[in-house]
Amino acid sequence: MLALTALLSATTLLSMSHWTAQDILDQTGSTFVITGANSGIGLSAARALARKGGRVILAVRNVEKGEAAARAIGGDTEVRALDLADLASVRAFARGIDEEVDVLVNNAGVMNVPYARTKDGFEMQLGTNHLGHFALTNLLLPRITDRVVVVASGAHRMGRIRLDDLNWERGYHRHRAYGQAKLANLLFMLELQRRLAASASPVRAVAAHPGWAATNLQSRSGNRIENGLMAVGNRLLAQNADMGALPTLFAATQDIPGNTYIGPDGRGELRGHPTVAGRSKYAEDADVAAKLWTESERLTDTHFPLDRSVLAH
Repeated sequence: MLALTALLSATTLLSMSHWTAQDILDQTGSTFVITGANSGIGLSAARALARKGGRVILAVRNVEKGEAAARAIGGDTEVRALDLADLASVRAFARGIDEEVDVLVNNAGVMNVPYARTKDGFEMQLGTNHLGHFALTNLLLPRITDRVVVVASGAHRMGRIRLDDLNWERGYHRHRAYGQAKLANLLFMLELQRRLAASASPVRAVAAHPGWAATNLQSRSGNRIENGLMAVGNRLLAQNADMGALPTLFAATQDIPGNTYIGPDGRGELRGHPTVAGRSKYAEDADVAAKLWTESERLTDTHFPLDRSVLAH
């Protein structure tokens, strides 16, 4: 309780002082892997970390766009192909990382898209936002030295984990599917941190969400009316991608304990500077988190790679 109180107090002070990317300490010597780093929040985070001297690997589906982003960022950047909707691509990417990675930022995602399946047959939002990152994290974990940052969303509050139908084979609702995928992100972080702690690993698992940030994420719903309304909201209500990236940057660089969730400090956590974010009771359900982990292992055929002898509940 004292540690939590200290964390909340420190975070409140940082929030009051309007923490920004300028407050990041020098990152020379640190390597970051950021998924989906060619646009939006991922691009903003990559730019901020490169400006602070970090080495940034942009893990992107479209290498041409990734290379254009890397040229615009400058600094010590590298582009590597990664399609989170294809487990073969995830495995190939992981095999290509033969160096230590300080921080993995699981940022890429899709939102409210029409029903589609990944190359492995998963519902697209669960497959991209959760299962692809689940596999990537487990495959890279032996080379991660500091932390895993999971980018979630306030939309996790409308999510429920359908353990008997994770891939929406019995009817599909794209908004609820997005909510499930974002809730899965937080439950993944919760169980990953439990496993890291149980195996005495120095690595920590944390999470962040951007609030409402104006990016291209909201323009792919397949519904012209919804896309139009989101575009109006982006102009009138949203913060820009650089502000939206601040919770991710805070989670990736500040000395916070595992299982910390960072978001904007404004009303409804829609915009503002980084602070400790709230989460639904479902996002703290350790039993569901463990069951989701087991099912995710089965679906992706990837497993927690550290000492498993101490992981029993």
